[in-house]
Amino acid sequence: MKTQLIQWAGRTFILSNVRASLVEFNGEEVLKVERDLSALPFDADNLVQTVDEPTFVKLKDLDIESGVIEVKVLSRIKVPSQSLQAQGFIGLDFRINDDNTAFESIYLRPNCGRSEYQFVRNHTVQYFAYPDYKFARLREESGGLYETYADIGLDEWITMRIEFAGRRAALYLNDQKYPSFIVNEMKGKSASGSIGLYVDNDTEGYFKDLKILQMNQASHSRV
Repeated sequence: MKTQLIQWAGRTFILSNVRASLVEFNGEEVLKVERDLSALPFDADNLVQTVDEPTFVKLKDLDIESGVIEVKVLSRIKVPSQSLQAQGFIGLDFRINDDNTAFESIYLRPNCGRSEYQFVRNHTVQYFAYPDYKFARLREESGGLYETYADIGLDEWITMRIEFAGRRAALYLNDQKYPSFIVNEMKGKSASGSIGLYVDNDTEGYFKDLKILQMNQASHSRV
């Protein structure tokens, strides 16, 4: 199968199980990404096995071990949706290896952020490590350690900034001084790799203002 590419903001991205296009959104050009269900079907009756998959646009020719990623994201739930559990899944993947078989991820469920039920709110932010530690396993084994609440919602721009080094990652939302979410012990297999803009089922995802700061031992360099 021919590799699908898209150019955005002076960079080349590889499509992995998604459809992507440049669209005008409120007067500015942004990147729109949706999961490609023909490439990777979603099964609501087999949820755990068909979510938290490599569904992203991946930056070509990048390999970083530690760094800072920042991007503005906005998500909407597709109408009609395939699942009653659609939450507007959108986020960032990092340390994606060459064949997309291992990576780390932090994503948002914006529809959970202002739920009337605290239990649902507690699932607004999610970490997972592909392929072995998807949300369901982490929830079962770690009792909420890898997810948390954040005051965010659908159809609004949210600034995500992830700082990662070693086994630790921290997520800052909307230019806050302190992190909204900390992962003290990441579980991924890949020590370095590229970054990806991630969406999952039933989501229209929009991205703009991507920034990457690579952290090297000797110097810092913007990518």
